Amino acid sequence: MLPAPFPASHSPIVRKLESIFPLTDDERQALLELPIQVTAIKEDQDVVREGDRPSRSFAILSGMTCTSKVTGDGKRQIVAFGVPGDMPDIQSLHLKVLDISVTTLTPCSLGFITHEALWDLCLRSPRIAAAFWRETLVEGAYFREWVLNVGRREAYPRMAHILCELLVRLHAVGLAEDHSCDLPITQVEFADALGITAVHVNRVFQQMRADGLIETRGTRLIVPDWERLKEAGDFDETYLHLLKTGGAAA
Repeated sequence: MLPAPFPASHSPIVRKLESIFPLTDDERQALLELPIQVTAIKEDQDVVREGDRPSRSFAILSGMTCTSKVTGDGKRQIVAFGVPGDMPDIQSLHLKVLDISVTTLTPCSLGFITHEALWDLCLRSPRIAAAFWRETLVEGAYFREWVLNVGRREAYPRMAHILCELLVRLHAVGLAEDHSCDLPITQVEFADALGITAVHVNRVFQQMRADGLIETRGTRLIVPDWERLKEAGDFDETYLHLLKTGGAAA
């Protein structure tokens, strides 16, 4: 177990927490000194599964994940996408049995931190404990917005909304600029997140391209008109609770 292999300015964990909580230099250093086991995991691999009782949590250092639930007959609903800096299973510090599964969407570098080390840090630094608490509350806000998105928006604004969210979140951790980002999510994965078929996802993407809302070059997403995409998706980034507003529009 080694300290996180990043300087403060490039640590995904620090970048993510600083996007939602003001950290001091000492707090940044304490996060960087967390004993962390860095592991490379291939795409489409379960990191944790519903019913697991993990003794450690993990942070995404690179790559993307999804958090999901599965029905009794095997239908998957993706309830969140994970980007670098996120800790998708940090709730396992308090909820000993996981009620979600987290799967890699791309090859990922993950940093595993024992619960013992996280508890020790939280006891030594109540403000860092508050930062982790805020992170879990913000994740709850994501889930609420996704319920609204899937339950009350049509497929076209549903897709526009999720693209806006991902662009803003990636911008907040330094992985998007000029309204463009790498978005290696398949149409099947978007379908599982939006509650529609992959064929419907394809039609929506084609229409959005025809309307000039998006361009795609391989896995690269380019948004020529950010304000139009936000309008199409009924997107208001307030629920992301970022310290610096403006997100991808900055």
